[in-house]
Amino acid sequence: MATIRDVAKISGVSISTVSLALNGSRRVSADTYQRIWAAAQAVGYAPNPVAQSLKSGRSRLIGMLVGDISNPFFGRMLKGVERSAIEHRHLVIVSDSGGNPDRELAILDHLSRQRVAGVILAPHGNSPEYVARINQLGMPLVLVDHRIPGVECDFVGSDNTLASAMLTEHLIRFGHRRIAHLAGRTGLYTTGKRLQGFLDTMQSAGIEVDATLIVDGDYDGERAYAEAMRLMTRSDRPTAILAANNVMALGALQAIIDLGFKCPQDISLTSIDDVPWGNVIQPRITMVVQQVDELARIASEWLLERINARGGPAPSPREHILIPRLVVGQSCAPPSS
Repeated sequence: MATIRDVAKISGVSISTVSLALNGSRRVSADTYQRIWAAAQAVGYAPNPVAQSLKSGRSRLIGMLVGDISNPFFGRMLKGVERSAIEHRHLVIVSDSGGNPDRELAILDHLSRQRVAGVILAPHGNSPEYVARINQLGMPLVLVDHRIPGVECDFVGSDNTLASAMLTEHLIRFGHRRIAHLAGRTGLYTTGKRLQGFLDTMQSAGIEVDATLIVDGDYDGERAYAEAMRLMTRSDRPTAILAANNVMALGALQAIIDLGFKCPQDISLTSIDDVPWGNVIQPRITMVVQQVDELARIASEWLLERINARGGPAPSPREHILIPRLVVGQSCAPPSS
């Protein structure tokens, strides 16, 4: 059986240099790294990842924990994170918390016991107990999408207030005044910011908001379907709906179709984030899209920086807010008479 000594002999370097290279140290030049790995492949030597993690105190695994991996937003983010991780010789473990804070903490504890190098987290808790547990994890952590007050770590997200403001302004320009807002889960950072953008824009336009048209869709398609059904069967139904995420927009569109209404002739519809198969859905939904690839790139880079800085000086908690983009489809029109 080949050993690390065999690799060192063939590559013409010391055993310690081989060890540094196989553990991904940046102290080894690219040429030496390639020579060592070529020698390892030639003799059939493969480092034991369990032994490496025991020796270093951490593995080359990165955790990614989100609330709903079936949401295309998180699926696309995972692809970006995984691309960056592989480039830096790390592997991503993805977990779905179902948006449950207790399950989130349990998964984070498990990842910590598995000696993951760090975690990219889309959090759903905000209680004092939750914040305390997050701060006690003792491993590199980058928050994405949702911010948690009191948690001292990096955060990468989008300007959620601007996202809903752009859609609200777009609907107002069509002449809509009775605009319903399918809001996300109560208490979440993005939910509050997207609602704020809607309310502020309506107020700036001098339009009184009907509070009964603001409903909790829980960032869930089935819940949004039920709420849209209630909105569309009212005698004073809205003329437009702003869905706070993509899966709720699809739920609302299904309710509109099932009730026999036409979009946008009878009701206009907008969404934050793209919808699956958006190019073939009729009508093409007007939406605000986030820079998901850039969000994933920054979150990955920041996490890897903190992983490599363990035991040495590390930057203070950072924040990066990305600007979303309006994509106009065919789902909006002036209110019907």
